[in-house]
Amino acid sequence: MPSSIHIIPLKPVVMEVIPSIVDPLRSIFEADVVIEEPEKRIIPSVLDDSRGQYYSTDILRALLERQQSPRTKFIGITSVDLFVPVLTYVFGEAQLDGTAAVVSTYRLDNVMYGLAADPVLFFERVLKETVHELGHTYGLYHCRNIECAMHASTAVEDIDVKGATLCPVCHARMIANS
Repeated sequence: MPSSIHIIPLKPVVMEVIPSIVDPLRSIFEADVVIEEPEKRIIPSVLDDSRGQYYSTDILRALLERQQSPRTKFIGITSVDLFVPVLTYVFGEAQLDGTAAVVSTYRLDNVMYGLAADPVLFFERVLKETVHELGHTYGLYHCRNIECAMHASTAVEDIDVKGATLCPVCHARMIANS
């Protein structure tokens, strides 16, 4: 298991949700979880003006500069809209079997879809996607089990269907990969 997971708030970010995911992450990954000071300089540097979105792979590169130990995982959380060139948007991106991941809350908020705010649903979506991206850093691939947090999500409705924890198969793989 890693010695710790460092949550890095990447401004702009909904800070209120971050403390609420600490205990679930600590339990799921059996690791210390630390919230770092908010980072202000990564996000503006990765804006693609033609898309009006932020390139998630460049955010990963910036997070990798923090690497302290292979046993430490870094997850950036931001409220900006993320993309990779081959997709319209992404909820997040991670370095497979590595140390860094990023999650965007931008498309996890009901308000984005013209619906009333739902703080509980928002928290659940943020937790599920954070577990999903961190799972990739443990070497986990997408899972066929629809209840597993590692199940692929291409739309917010996919996130709502899956669970916030790892299925027994993915949990065992995570332990074996640690």
